Amino acid sequence: MAKESSFDVVSEIDLMEVDNAIQQAQKELSQRYDLKGSGARIEYAKKEGVITVTAPSEFVVGQVSDIVNSKCAKRGIDLGAIRWQATEPAAAGAARRRAVLVQGIDQETAKKIAKDIRGTKLKAKATVEGDKLRVSSASRDTLQQVIAFLREQDYGQPLQYVNYR
Repeated sequence: MAKESSFDVVSEIDLMEVDNAIQQAQKELSQRYDLKGSGARIEYAKKEGVITVTAPSEFVVGQVSDIVNSKCAKRGIDLGAIRWQATEPAAAGAARRRAVLVQGIDQETAKKIAKDIRGTKLKAKATVEGDKLRVSSASRDTLQQVIAFLREQDYGQPLQYVNYR
């Protein structure tokens, strides 16, 4: 068994599911009695991966953010992939809050993951390839141990393990 096995560590979310969750949240916003005429709105910029919640007060922004989070969680989107920023004042006394969707692994996090894999003393090699990390080893059992190790760690974003071959 001289052939090397490998898998990729990626951080991706299904943008179609995010779009569906936002649509569900907008529908709930228009139907909920306490939020119906409040002037709160949810905007989703697909290309930039940014969700913007605008409401007349900071309290309502928090409520609408919770609705967005619950709809995303119900659709199977890991909430670690949604980074909410601080609430900021908007025009006419309103409040605004943005959320950025995390796609891909940045270089700093990828280097930290590779360093942690080397620190396990397992015979596996991790290489950074753009916004993903490829882990390879001669033994599939070693790769399974690396996956188990990475699942125990917290890198501030959800990780998936794909292309296992």
